[in-house]
Amino acid sequence: MNLSSALRCLCLLALVWLAGCAGMPERLQAGTPRAQVIDQLGPPSAEYALADGARLQYSRQPLGRQVYNLDFDTNGRLRSVVQVLDINWMLKNIAVDRWTRDDVLRHLGRPALVERVARFDGDIWTYRFSENNNDRLAHVHIDRAGVVRKLIFLDEHIPPSDRL
Repeated sequence: MNLSSALRCLCLLALVWLAGCAGMPERLQAGTPRAQVIDQLGPPSAEYALADGARLQYSRQPLGRQVYNLDFDTNGRLRSVVQVLDINWMLKNIAVDRWTRDDVLRHLGRPALVERVARFDGDIWTYRFSENNNDRLAHVHIDRAGVVRKLIFLDEHIPPSDRL
């Protein structure tokens, strides 16, 4: 490979890397205008009104393992970016017996999977996440009245042939 080909290859790799960075919510700076965020990340998977602004939610469920909440002030400027599918965040913030289905949607977005089991009268919303490079599942039990009654974390076992 000559020097010219090597430089072209290096430039192409740099462009690919920069394009990948543009789609990373955690790299956005506080104060970024809402329109610029949408230009960089594309349309959100959900949008929620907040008492002091608005939230754009970028979920990578059902196959991904992140949900990013981007909160904006009343002037449409980015205030914070939080990746909420983190065990510490979930343990600290998900309020069993107080959160409702709407709270779960507003914070975690749509689940990767909704199931029912015989021993619980309601839905179990499952979210895929990573903890220390381990594939995990968060099961949020929501009763028929729409109240979170239980939060359980389990390892996700993926057969080797199904891994990417």
